[in-house]
Amino acid sequence: MKWEGNRESDNVVDERNDNGGSGGGFGGGRSLGLGSIVIALAASYFFGISPSTVLSLLGGGPASHTQTQTAPTHAARANDPKTKFVRTVLADTEDVWTEVFRASGATYVPPKLHIFSGRTQTACGTGQSASGPFYCPGDRNVYIDLSFYQLMQQRFHVSGEFAQAYVIAHEVGHHVQNLMGISDKVDQARRRMSEAQANALSVKMELQADCLAGVWAFHANQARSILEQGDVEGALNAATAIGDDALQKQAQGYVVPDSFTHGTSAQRVHWFKQGISTGKVNTCNTFESKTL
Repeated sequence: MKWEGNRESDNVVDERNDNGGSGGGFGGGRSLGLGSIVIALAASYFFGISPSTVLSLLGGGPASHTQTQTAPTHAARANDPKTKFVRTVLADTEDVWTEVFRASGATYVPPKLHIFSGRTQTACGTGQSASGPFYCPGDRNVYIDLSFYQLMQQRFHVSGEFAQAYVIAHEVGHHVQNLMGISDKVDQARRRMSEAQANALSVKMELQADCLAGVWAFHANQARSILEQGDVEGALNAATAIGDDALQKQAQGYVVPDSFTHGTSAQRVHWFKQGISTGKVNTCNTFESKTL
């Protein structure tokens, strides 16, 4: 992915302090095995499965010891390639969605993206690293612990900068849904539904965010030629590896469709491809689509 030298966003808030983070590690201060953490992390982020539930299924537990690492200073982190990458990707989403909203006569208000370590306080409650990157509608902010990328690479062999950018673009997609009023309508509808019906609505919400991430990629590539050979395939591989069905089968040996909250591997691939091939928001209407 070509991103070096592009504009960097001023809407990134680095909450990591110089003493090693913003308040503890995974699981409320418990040190967990790497393999168990990443499955729980991915399950929570991509599927809405409680990390504690997945850890229980995997037999995960506290490690024998906790390693203390010396954190780089704030100034050093500001120029770290990973931090600059996040600022650049966020800026790219700002540029794309500003133009898309303007074309429809609306104004795009960008979210702030918080980089944290361990846990952080949000309008949606305490966010933890084990929850993976997430969007909080209450404060309209995106949150990410950059260790997520390392865990995904080590456990699922998902790598590549565009796959990482796709994660951010997906969360920004939720922000777009929030600005469009979709999030409120979905939340209101979910309160009147059974658990299975509410889960099905969540799947449509998440698949639309995947499609909106594809819309971003379409316009970003047209404007700045960010895509290189293998980038799209890498993002599709990520979607395939962490579909609801794939992760449930890996964690417990079978799938429970009624519990899906983010969609199957095939569905996530389909809707991302829908967005990146058309570049049109109106093609991302998962709620009225007869088939997902």
